[in-house]
Amino acid sequence: MDELLSGLRAAAETTRVRILFILAHGEANVSELTQILGQSQPRVSRHLKLMAEAGLISRHKEGNWVLFRLREEDMGGALARAIVDLLPGSDPVLAGDLARLEEIRSRRAEAASRYFAENAERWEQLRSLHVREEDVEQAMVRLAGNAPIRLHVDLGTGTGAVLRRFAGRAAQSIGIDSSRDMLAIARVNLERAGIRNAQVRHGEIYALPFPDGFADFVTIHQVLHFLEDPARALAEAARILEPGGRLLIVDFAPHELDELRTEHAHRRLGIAAEHMAQWLHRAGLALVQHDVLPPPWRKEGKGLTVSLWLATAPAASQSPSLMMDRAT
Repeated sequence: MDELLSGLRAAAETTRVRILFILAHGEANVSELTQILGQSQPRVSRHLKLMAEAGLISRHKEGNWVLFRLREEDMGGALARAIVDLLPGSDPVLAGDLARLEEIRSRRAEAASRYFAENAERWEQLRSLHVREEDVEQAMVRLAGNAPIRLHVDLGTGTGAVLRRFAGRAAQSIGIDSSRDMLAIARVNLERAGIRNAQVRHGEIYALPFPDGFADFVTIHQVLHFLEDPARALAEAARILEPGGRLLIVDFAPHELDELRTEHAHRRLGIAAEHMAQWLHRAGLALVQHDVLPPPWRKEGKGLTVSLWLATAPAASQSPSLMMDRAT
């Protein structure tokens, strides 16, 4: 009862209702909300602080930005969504807010397009070496099976392709990436696809901003070959998996295309199956399946084989001694 009353009091102000309406359409920072609402930053910040304390909205820091969105869980999240659902779609003030939000999104899209255009050449060069991304994503879906997904975390999300692929199957999804430029592209892609149950955050794969047992499904798509310490990244992924949770990994099999080190910043020329098995074992995960997608035919004979691994975290009923044995 107290939580409900606190949320109602926090929302009982015109500007705060407008903020809830805006955030129902996606994440925004204080500067963007200031532009949309036409109010001072201190005033907008105070509204956000009160609603965050009441549990109506959530906040997370991304570099110099603090991003806000409607809370996804608990009574505060349900109340925020209920308030937004009751708002009249014909209200002229809300319509103006939405129009200004779309202007901001358009500027984001233009910036993301410029960045993609400047870097697209090297990505297309790499893609020509292996099986189509559409086929890789379909293989990921097949390997994941039909089990429901409560919370999907995609590590090294890049442009958000994996988030988009699993958006229809996951109740909620979060993408993590260390590149703010990539995150900008991912946000635009999610907005264009009309995906509301996914968000992206800035973060480091070696120190994820989540508690133990946070997610039931984690994906790592074409990331490990960029890392100095893939085993450490897998251990961190295992940490955030709930008992019985699943980890799906996609990466290149070992190859001899040394030019990928200099031209595409690869630190490893693929991931050997035996190395992956060892890393998963040390992380306390059980390997369930390893699939391979051969490269397309190329006249010069060079191509990249794509490997997919599915692993699971020990179930809650599994004995602690066995879990310790796996981690040694």
